[in-house]
Amino acid sequence: MKKIILEDEGMKRKLLSMLLCMTLVLSVLSGCNKKETSDNDKKVSGEGSETSGEEKYPEFITVDVFDGLANYQGIQSGWFGKIVKDKFNMELNLIAPNVAGGGDTLFQTRSAAGELGDLIIYGADDGRLQDMVTAGLVMDLTDLMKDKENLKKYQSGIESLNSLVKDEGIWGIPGSVSEQPPTNPSEGLEPTFGAYLRWDAYKAAGYPEMNTLEDLLPVLKTMQEKVTKSDSGKPTYGFSLFKDWDGNMMNMAKQPTCFYGYDELGFVLAKADGSDYQSIIDNDSMYIRVLKLYFDANQMGLVDPESTTQNYDTMYAKYQDGQILYSPWPWLGQAAYNTPTNKEEGKGFMISSIKDMKVFSYGCRPDGDRQMITIGSKAKDPERLADFIDWLYSTEGVLMSAAQTTGSSGPEGLTWELKDDKPVLTEFGQKAFYEGGDTPVPEEWGGGLWKDGVSALNFPAVITSDINPETGYPYNYTLWDSVLETNVTPLDTDWQEKMGAKTTMEYLENNDQIMVAPGSSYIAPAEDSEIATLRGQCKAIIVEYSWKAVFASDEKEFNSLIKEMQDTVKGLDYDRVLEVDMKNAKDQNTARVEAVAAYQ
Repeated sequence: MKKIILEDEGMKRKLLSMLLCMTLVLSVLSGCNKKETSDNDKKVSGEGSETSGEEKYPEFITVDVFDGLANYQGIQSGWFGKIVKDKFNMELNLIAPNVAGGGDTLFQTRSAAGELGDLIIYGADDGRLQDMVTAGLVMDLTDLMKDKENLKKYQSGIESLNSLVKDEGIWGIPGSVSEQPPTNPSEGLEPTFGAYLRWDAYKAAGYPEMNTLEDLLPVLKTMQEKVTKSDSGKPTYGFSLFKDWDGNMMNMAKQPTCFYGYDELGFVLAKADGSDYQSIIDNDSMYIRVLKLYFDANQMGLVDPESTTQNYDTMYAKYQDGQILYSPWPWLGQAAYNTPTNKEEGKGFMISSIKDMKVFSYGCRPDGDRQMITIGSKAKDPERLADFIDWLYSTEGVLMSAAQTTGSSGPEGLTWELKDDKPVLTEFGQKAFYEGGDTPVPEEWGGGLWKDGVSALNFPAVITSDINPETGYPYNYTLWDSVLETNVTPLDTDWQEKMGAKTTMEYLENNDQIMVAPGSSYIAPAEDSEIATLRGQCKAIIVEYSWKAVFASDEKEFNSLIKEMQDTVKGLDYDRVLEVDMKNAKDQNTARVEAVAAYQ
């Protein structure tokens, strides 16, 4: 494969979906005891100054970051923490609703107290950005961003995001911006969603064909009979579920709907091409179909009996042990189980083909998405924070700060290097990225374990399938020629021979089994308090009865629970909320169509 050209490949997502080192990194980190920075560092970081670190910022500060995307709470440690300290003489203290509990409750509590944080990473949808501005919680960034060279490339996205606010000014900067067309998948080699199976068990079952979603069940049953025990000797299951991410619906029941081009917007499942919109509670909806799938699976002994009580971390450990045979996301099954040792033994998760599937893919968003970063109105040293935000959008910042979920390649000289003008992973990089992240980091790079030093911000400023201008290759290391050439383990080659493709995305595109939702700047508008109240009541019922239905004793009870759920939410004015969601879903599609037209 030659250098990836945007118009030809435009790869990856994932997303979730998903998705984020330059020669300047080596100059900064290899000389971390020096006060000066190189000319290359100054250019790429966009600081517009001869100095950085203590020389530019003499006072060391702790920055409180209220971060709705973070899955860690506390001080950023390790190698990324060291980079932030060396460049900006500051440390990041993460305040994470996902960890602290409360979600929007924590947001409302801190808002009522008059201060969210020094830096704020949060969704701008549902009128939140306007609410922050109205409450005086965020700062107008107009003057602070005037000379920020990296952000100038994304002016269109900045204008689009801030058009949500009636007050003139720059109140936030959008995340996940891209220089690719909106019709390109935003992921890399793997989509965000897909029917990923333990390929060794699928092989042992004889590679049975699957025509529809329901064909998963007999296949998984045969796989369970062929691989009865996990690596540690525990019983295997086809499905393992968890409740942590439930929202408008049972999250794990929503995922297989994405295999058919749907994604959620409130209580609506909207198809990526705008051809269908479903109420999730309708008898013929994909959502009810998946609930029935799980019910049938449970009747067959395929569902992990601890599904109703475990959290994500507990479930993840089961994937690491090889106890679960199906994964709805590559970044679950593959991340947990596709270690170099397992792959050499032919073991691991690979996507399978359901003949009628059309996997949903998030298109690149030239104007970014609803997640944004901004500066709190009471922030210490806003100039420094503005420099930091601009740096996140620099080549170095993209490579460094998004490595947690999106395949970004980390520091040059540590995880990767240039050989014959091509980026390749170092021995350390191979271990850090493919052996679970428990690789010790050399002290001169910050010490600790690799995974503990990854940016806890979890904020992808730029899509990592975009091209790094310094190398001509994507920021995402999984898309490099040198990495693709190493996909020759027994697991890889068996999958490639069976599927007739080198990569998942190549297979999906060649077989017309992917449906890209064009990237747009659409953000759902704020809903009034009455609709919000009704939504809260309805979703609580939907989630409760969905779980009960999956674990119903028999089909009669399953049907009864589904009807009771439908009748109860209808009595709570579900249809009023659905009307709002339907309008939003169709407006979203209009925005996608307009985004494609605007790019052409």
